[in-house]
Amino acid sequence: MPKSKPPVDPVRWQAPPVDPLPRFPAAELTLIPVPGGEPEDVVVDADGNLWAGALDGGIVRMRPDGSAPEVVGNTGGRPLGLAFTRDGRLLICDSPRGLLAMDTASGRIETLVDTIDDRVLQFCSNATETADGAIYFTESTSAFTVADYLGAILEARGRGALHRLDTDGRVTTVLDGLYFANGLTPTADGAALVIAETQGRRLSKYWLTGPQAGTLTPLAGHLPAMPDNLSTGSDGRIWCAMVTPANPLADRLAAGPPLLRSLLWRLPPRLQPKPEAVVWVVGFDPDSGDAIAGVRTTHPSFSMVTGVVEAHGRLWLGSIGAPYLGAVDVAATAL
Repeated sequence: MPKSKPPVDPVRWQAPPVDPLPRFPAAELTLIPVPGGEPEDVVVDADGNLWAGALDGGIVRMRPDGSAPEVVGNTGGRPLGLAFTRDGRLLICDSPRGLLAMDTASGRIETLVDTIDDRVLQFCSNATETADGAIYFTESTSAFTVADYLGAILEARGRGALHRLDTDGRVTTVLDGLYFANGLTPTADGAALVIAETQGRRLSKYWLTGPQAGTLTPLAGHLPAMPDNLSTGSDGRIWCAMVTPANPLADRLAAGPPLLRSLLWRLPPRLQPKPEAVVWVVGFDPDSGDAIAGVRTTHPSFSMVTGVVEAHGRLWLGSIGAPYLGAVDVAATAL
């Protein structure tokens, strides 16, 4: 019997307006198969190895010499955002298992956070460690797992959050009310964390130091697409995966009667709206928020870019729409 969907509780919501971005080049794309398929995120370790989390729960290492990918561990859930700690552990945001850490030598996985305030952390999305040893992590929604992410979009409620795990194990919610909190990356100087809100279609900076410490300020808003995972480039730019363009029909539905979205949620998946298939990544200036580089194209076998990291002169792209990593030359993304 098919698993029943959780209920949705939509509200009227006015989507942000759309501002155009520059016209980006259509760079040549190389595809690298990933065991387990659909590598949602991709990160690079200190030795230059690429790591990705696959649809089947596998954590996959790909060495820069081009040797065959190696499945090092398996979360038993759905790995999403990845990040390395200073001691070399791999942080894994897993839905529905929570915030995990893996020893990359043995593949042993431990749970760091699986509940917050006596409720299950079921949609941990991205994480990063700061210089003081704390781990910040986003929660896209408190109401759904990644398997039912569309429910969160249809609800249009700010159920996302940014949390902090201190070295003593204490978890603190530092921001709430976010609209599908997702990508998370530190600025190059460590002064702030950049946060992506997928439904809010904006990037913001949560300040860790200085006179604005503890506050959230805008970086790039009114984006014409849904921002996903983030990473910090070699020159400090903020790379952002744009999973799909903004959908005007979805925006009109969000502003309309909630009942329509409740009915849409009950339809079989094949009858629900599908994201537009593009390959879209943007590099933002970390201070002004200006788009300074990027790529936008289409490919018959690759779309829905959800992760991005710069390594070996290339941008490596994760995806929930294909069983590959994509790769483009960084030089080809210049405007």
